[in-house]
Amino acid sequence: MKRKFAAAAGIAIVATLSLAACSGGSGDTPAAEESSGPVTLTLSGWSLETTPEFQTLADAFHEKNPDVTVELKEYDPANYNTLVTADLAAGVGPDIITQKEVKYVTTFQEGGQLLDVSDVTLPDGISGTSSYEVDGTSYGVPYRQDSWVLFYNKALFDQAGVDYPDGSWTWDDYDKAAAALTEGLSGAGSAAKGTYQHRWQSTVQGFANAQSKDGDILKGDYGYLKPYYERVLALQDAGYQVDFNTSSANQLTYQGEFGKQNAAMMPMGTWYVATLIAQQASGDADTFDWGIAPIPQLDEKTTGTDKTPVTFGDPTGFSINAGIDKAKVGAAKKFLEFAAGEDAAKALAAIGITPALLNDAVVETYFGVKGAPSDDLSKFAFSTHETRPENPTSSKTAAIQGILGDLHTAVMSGSDNIDNAIKTAEDRVKNEVGLD
Repeated sequence: MKRKFAAAAGIAIVATLSLAACSGGSGDTPAAEESSGPVTLTLSGWSLETTPEFQTLADAFHEKNPDVTVELKEYDPANYNTLVTADLAAGVGPDIITQKEVKYVTTFQEGGQLLDVSDVTLPDGISGTSSYEVDGTSYGVPYRQDSWVLFYNKALFDQAGVDYPDGSWTWDDYDKAAAALTEGLSGAGSAAKGTYQHRWQSTVQGFANAQSKDGDILKGDYGYLKPYYERVLALQDAGYQVDFNTSSANQLTYQGEFGKQNAAMMPMGTWYVATLIAQQASGDADTFDWGIAPIPQLDEKTTGTDKTPVTFGDPTGFSINAGIDKAKVGAAKKFLEFAAGEDAAKALAAIGITPALLNDAVVETYFGVKGAPSDDLSKFAFSTHETRPENPTSSKTAAIQGILGDLHTAVMSGSDNIDNAIKTAEDRVKNEVGLD
């Protein structure tokens, strides 16, 4: 099977970041001083009991570097960025900052809270590096890179008499399959829908931003969103997926809708692979055969297993606190280098986490997890894609995404039509955010 490990911005990533001597944040980069004894680094995280990646990386790094211990500092996930920012301002922030959402990287950087890490060596083929670059300087490194794919329930496809995805689907093919599945399942006595789309704005706007020629939220023109919303509303109105208002009122979870076989298909990020495997093992999800396929494409230019499908997803990365003790800088940069490398990638893959570095060894480890699908299309969908960032690195991104979130709710709930909602969003971005 031909595999391509595509860069997050759709271009090749160089083997290492440039060795830079420029300053980080608003102050000078502290000169690294090697510690003469054991070093303890603190690392921020969230939901530690259910998010094992932090401890996995801390343990794996300590095993290779016995003199360095990484202690986890837990934050509330709902208020993560606010709480970390407050700790940094108070001088009690973690040595290593996990960048939970890349749209806040510039907030930390503009506050002078991030160290320049342009001299950290990264492996060839790693994705997501551009999300941590500001004016040519790197303020973080990626260790995880989720991408959106199509999950499908083979048992429900069989019950409805519909062929599995084959990697060649456009959104038109997806729509037709959703209709055929809903009708076929109904005829077989099942109440399951053809597909489930969760309530997030990502489930519409993420694909439009990545696949449309004009898909750039920083330009302030959002007409390219219209055909994506028209398609989704048509599916909703026809009853081929649960409508937005029902999903909201009943607080449906995507894990429950797919895991309990209420839907035959579901666009979702690759992080759900680990969750589904765990829930099937625990009984929280039904037992059924499933697979993943490339996300449907805008047109046939990027369909087929001989091409590279276009999708979206943001990396998760690590930055270093600009106020770190100088004696710890060397150890902290060594941790970032390790977290981005192959050993860490295989350790993450072994627990079902999608690392930023994908190569044959990492993919083999990932699909060696008990309960993971083993078919070639699932492996292709996981490893071969051009993943464009959902949140471009800009100080304006967070505000714009908030406005576009309002657009999404208005359209999907039926409180406004598509054209009016787009015009409102464009006016708000112009007046409230301003674009250069």
